[in-house]
Amino acid sequence: MDAGYIIFVLPAFVFALWAQGRVRSSYETYSRLYSKAGQPAYIVAASLLREAGLEDVRIERASGQLTDHYDPRSRVLRLSSGVYDSSSVAALGIAAHEVGHAVQHGVGYAPLAIRNGLVPVAQFTSNAAIPLFFIGFITRSGFLMDVGLLFFLGAVIFQGITLPVEFDASKRALNMLETSGFVSGDESVPVGNMLNAAALTYVAATAMALGQFLRLFMLRGRRD
Repeated sequence: MDAGYIIFVLPAFVFALWAQGRVRSSYETYSRLYSKAGQPAYIVAASLLREAGLEDVRIERASGQLTDHYDPRSRVLRLSSGVYDSSSVAALGIAAHEVGHAVQHGVGYAPLAIRNGLVPVAQFTSNAAIPLFFIGFITRSGFLMDVGLLFFLGAVIFQGITLPVEFDASKRALNMLETSGFVSGDESVPVGNMLNAAALTYVAATAMALGQFLRLFMLRGRRD
């Protein structure tokens, strides 16, 4: 185990495990706390979409747990089975967060547009970065190592752009739920807690990407 892994990657990995544990714990806690409005998440999502003038966005049930997402290509909002029919504050927060992404798409929110445009490039560079770097490391090819570093830097930037997108969607979600009356004043706190816990997973992903990049950068220095 190299020093860069211990210094940069391991702390980020521990943080990521903690963030994942927190979001699971928050979901389990707040999925048992039902909103006073008593409306299931798919109804709430549909109402929020109508209020935002996005009636052309479809809502579908998705398999799996916490697989909720908005697909900008097909303009479909997918809610996981545990969220779709639930009226818990956790489910409403998650559904409203995905509506927040749909609203971002509808108004042309710049960070989302940039992120969506970078998806195919980020997928390629993140998959190719480490193999290229370590081929270069083994063969002592500075060029391949530098290309691998450059590719991985793209992955770090992509994760960094994701952060404002997610935080903005959560902010929109809480505001829409409060304005529409789907959550009461005392319910705003648990909804906010659920959304904040979910946001931490994106912070952790960024920390992991940055930690790995710094590790590779340190290894690159050892080959000079």
